[in-house]
Amino acid sequence: MARDEGRGRIALVTGGASGIGLATAGVLAERGWRVVIADINEAPARAAATTLGAEALALDVTDEQATEAAFDDIEARLGPVEALVANAGLIQPGAPPERLPLQEFDRVIAVNLRGAYISCVAAGRRMAPRGRGGIVVTGSVTASRTAPLHAYAPSKAAVVHMAACLAAEWGRSGVRVNAVSPGYVATPPLRAAMERGLRDPRLLTKAAPLGRLVEPEEIGAGVAFLLSDHASAITGINLPIDAGWLAGAHLTTYGGMPPAR
Repeated sequence: MARDEGRGRIALVTGGASGIGLATAGVLAERGWRVVIADINEAPARAAATTLGAEALALDVTDEQATEAAFDDIEARLGPVEALVANAGLIQPGAPPERLPLQEFDRVIAVNLRGAYISCVAAGRRMAPRGRGGIVVTGSVTASRTAPLHAYAPSKAAVVHMAACLAAEWGRSGVRVNAVSPGYVATPPLRAAMERGLRDPRLLTKAAPLGRLVEPEEIGAGVAFLLSDHASAITGINLPIDAGWLAGAHLTTYGGMPPAR
């Protein structure tokens, strides 16, 4: 991809200080976007921004007023936000629903769904009158399959559907909205869990036809494509980036993944 793909346009990445958000910010910066990293953890956001030559700000995406103010500040100082990556989110430990505190359920829904919605509305209300803009929300393969994550998985299913609703709402205004659904991504926390023996890499990869984890930069590349002019006719979709996990997960009932030829 050309390094001037973003042509200096402004892209805001929420939850951009670590993991998938940080990798996405890096890919966008490499492709010529002027990146703003927003994260509730200000120090890591500023450190990441320094490394990438980006801007940084502290932001709690569940705070509607703060989010609107952040967009106003960015647009007053830097110019119009042309792209939003609504990535900020929380994971939860696996637990039976009767053991999952309702407070934890509410917290996950507040960040993953309500926070994403607030961010998208703040972006859309500014993009639509200008007649252009792109939004990508971070879903999950758990949006499409069952998982013992009784707050996280429903929140991601809702986010994916929300992206389609917003795509229909703002399409005639030139705003495209899509979702990406990562599979098992080799983020630092997952790698640390594997090193401590808390996650078995064989179980994470056996259902994926490609037989491996996804790298964070591969999620970033998918996001960058959906925000680019190369995807100008694409809106309302959910793009799984999962090494084929969704395609292969059911093959255990047929004896497992076919071997390499």
